[in-house]
Parts: sequence; C-alpha cells; structure tokens
Amino acid sequence: MAETTRTVRESQAERSEIIFPNDANALGNLFGGRLMQFIDLVGAVAAYRHARSVTVVTASMDHLDFVAPVHVGDLLILRASVNRAFRTSMEVGVKAMVEDPKTGAWRHVSSAYLTYVAVDGHGTPVPVMPIVPETEHEKRRFEDAERRRQMRSTEVTRRRELRKALTQDWYL
Repeated sequence: MAETTRTVRESQAERSEIIFPNDANALGNLFGGRLMQFIDLVGAVAAYRHARSVTVVTASMDHLDFVAPVHVGDLLILRASVNRAFRTSMEVGVKAMVEDPKTGAWRHVSSAYLTYVAVDGHGTPVPVMPIVPETEHEKRRFEDAERRRQMRSTEVTRRRELRKALTQDWYL
C-alpha cells in the first residue's frame, strides 16, 4: 500500500560542522552567509526526505535570527524538521546550536524558517504528501507554519504591487 502521509520524525535531519578559520571573519566569528548556507543545506535534506521527489528548491528563508556568535573551533549542530507540508511546498524549521565538546553544554545560536518546493526533473512543482505532527511541540509548529504562510503570502503580494508601481529610475 502506498504512503499517504509522513510524520515529522521520518524526515528530520541533522548536520554537524567544526568551524575553521576559513569560515570566519576577522573577529573569529562564523560568517553569517556561511551559517545561512549550512541552514539551507540541512533544511533541504529534511525537505528531500519528506518530498521524495527528484529535487527540492529553496523558495524563501525568513525569520532568520542570529542569536549568538559562533567562534572558530566551535562544534556547530544544526537540526531541521518539516513543520508543515502544503500542496507542493514545505516549511522547514532549522535550529543551530553550539556544543561545547569538553562539557557537553549546548548554546542556541540561530533559528530560521525556510520554504522548499518539490520539483520534477523539468523544474515543475510536484505534490508532496501531508505531514502528521505527533507531539504537542510538532502540533504547535504545524499551526504556526500556517500563520507564517499567510503572512508571507500577504507580503509577497504587497511587494509585487510595489514593483509594478516602480519607474525605470527606481535604482538611482
């Protein structure tokens, strides 16, 4: 019998990175763009696992919070979960933590929400199966994802209308 739903647990992903000097700025802190890359990669793994399509593409990254710096030598742990699946898109939440390898203590450094779209080999969006949240935490994230989707949709429409009103010299 074919699957009709998938649980959050079935698609979760984790990525670990040791931060080296080539990942950091002059202060010895991880570049924000490099952290964004790590977040996008682990988020994509969770989306791939859920969609089981040819590929997924990043549609947006929002609510990215840099809570604390990540330093050279830190052990960065990123965890991703699909919060909600829509028709062809999925919202994935990613949390980044630093683990102190000597004490085992964890410190939150960043969180983000990303939207991925499942596509076929031609880049055409394809349907994804619904996700079933099981825990209270997963259920809250599932409901919150719908609210964020509505806010994103409103903002996309507002910006589209704004771009239509721009004249040719808007960039000057």
